Amino acid sequence: MIDFSRRDSLKKLGLLSGMSILTPLNLMACNSATSKKRDKLGVALVGLGYYSTDLLAPALEITKHCYLAGIITGTPEKEKIWMDKYGIPKENVYNYENFDSIKDNPDIDVIYVVLPPSMHREYVERAAAAKKHVWCEKPMAVTANECQSMIDACQANGVSLSIGYRCQHEPNTLEFQRIVKEGLLGSVQRVECAAGYRENRTNHWKQKREMGGGVIYDMGVYSIQGARLGSNLEPIAVKSAKVWTERPEIYKDGLGEIVEAELEFPNGVSAWIKTSFAENVNFLNIYCENGTIEMAPFQAYAGNRGKSPLGEINFPYQVPWQQANQMDMDALAIMNNQPMKVPGEEGKRDIRIVEAILESAETGQRVVI
Repeated sequence: MIDFSRRDSLKKLGLLSGMSILTPLNLMACNSATSKKRDKLGVALVGLGYYSTDLLAPALEITKHCYLAGIITGTPEKEKIWMDKYGIPKENVYNYENFDSIKDNPDIDVIYVVLPPSMHREYVERAAAAKKHVWCEKPMAVTANECQSMIDACQANGVSLSIGYRCQHEPNTLEFQRIVKEGLLGSVQRVECAAGYRENRTNHWKQKREMGGGVIYDMGVYSIQGARLGSNLEPIAVKSAKVWTERPEIYKDGLGEIVEAELEFPNGVSAWIKTSFAENVNFLNIYCENGTIEMAPFQAYAGNRGKSPLGEINFPYQVPWQQANQMDMDALAIMNNQPMKVPGEEGKRDIRIVEAILESAETGQRVVI
């Protein structure tokens, strides 16, 4: 276990940014209600489902560089609940019809899009047109073309765009990346990664193709991220892929409940990935010349940990520190006029791979990316 208080360890992992050290202790100690709001970015959440309600809103109570300034919801009953709970003024509450008037609200600096994937493009582009910085949940969109349109809209309006890959800001992930990048166990030869859980809902957007449903878009991007970050390479082709369901009454007309794929990388490196709505699975194995990095779990909200011949990888924290850390890192990047750690181009890469996996599964052929 590595001590979070050690400045050199944090610096090595890239957790020092600007003038702040973002650790679980000082994040928890900072309450947005008692800080000067002009020292923080105001964030408005679009979509008040589980992720916003149970994770992002609580995280925004402990962030140091941003705070919950507003909401956009299509459910009127939620408005008073959120206003009362988080002290949000009425003028910072919007619906999907009057959303565009948010451009005139100086309290709102960032709009965080937390909607089904099929709605991401529209609301990212509307947020950009309102001259607000944009954070967008994964998956970035349904197609790579949509991703590019979102990137273009943000660039045209002079605002930043970041995708909500929380683990790319997370210390256990940064540590296995460091081992790979520095070649401490020799070159990577193969990666195996799986991400999934038992999804028991039957009428959620995840079961609706037209809303961006199917496991490859939701949990699948974690497996893709594991293969990419674990190898420190970009795939050149999908060698083979299979999409199927064990519950065709729920995942209809070929919509994937389970996906497996074999990815090809440069230098003969390969990766097997799996993602599932049928089972709980969460691991990343990176096979190197001189040993294996084993992460399990590798993408949970807390408890990510692993081991290698170099020792234990275990930077502990509590929920929702991971989300708070992600948002604070992105807020600092905006405030310091620095590039986003996870820009729109990163989300587009994964969606291009998703498209190639689905094409390979449909055609039975190798698909060049």
